[in-house]
Amino acid sequence: MSAADSARLYTTIEGEGCGEYEDRKSIFIAHAVPVKSEEEALAYVKGKQKEFYDASHNVWAYRLGNDTAARYSDDGEPGGSSGLPTLEAIRKSGATDCVVVVTRYFGGTLLGVGGLIRAYSAAAKLALEDAHIITYERYAVLNVVVSYADYQKLLPEWPRFGVITDAQDFADKVTLTLAVKSADADALLARVRELTAGRCVPEVTGERYDYR
Repeated sequence: MSAADSARLYTTIEGEGCGEYEDRKSIFIAHAVPVKSEEEALAYVKGKQKEFYDASHNVWAYRLGNDTAARYSDDGEPGGSSGLPTLEAIRKSGATDCVVVVTRYFGGTLLGVGGLIRAYSAAAKLALEDAHIITYERYAVLNVVVSYADYQKLLPEWPRFGVITDAQDFADKVTLTLAVKSADADALLARVRELTAGRCVPEVTGERYDYR
């Protein structure tokens, strides 16, 4: 993937997910949820620690932005055996702006560092998959003001460009708030100007991430 592609794509998880993994009677229960800040991530961790207060360990990791902030905790497990593998599971999924908490109930048999790495990685992966990993693309937001005649000319173009209609106002003229993939914005703007003989010059008012 090129740097330009990376800049216009954003991968995260769609909602909360959970997964469970068992190894030699140790139960690993993982939860993943999207977050927007370190405070939100740590609040979620605290909530899971309270919910599973009787567990042997509540290991966690979160990632924000392109590793703008990435932290983890082994919560008493051997160093490098749990928190970091959980964080690496997030990175391998491609997701960001999310936190994963893996709760362990000890089954009486030591798994060793290798076994712990496999168990925490597997549980985290299951939770992330259950949370539905989704990739958003950068969209340009446009303000379009046209006559009713020009509006009818433009309507067939929206599906061709994958346009999302956010808002419409029908008064003396038609005022539209539209979104289109940033990569297609210039072509759409040129097409609008062409079909309206320059009477309509859409205004780019912002950008956002969205998906179709």
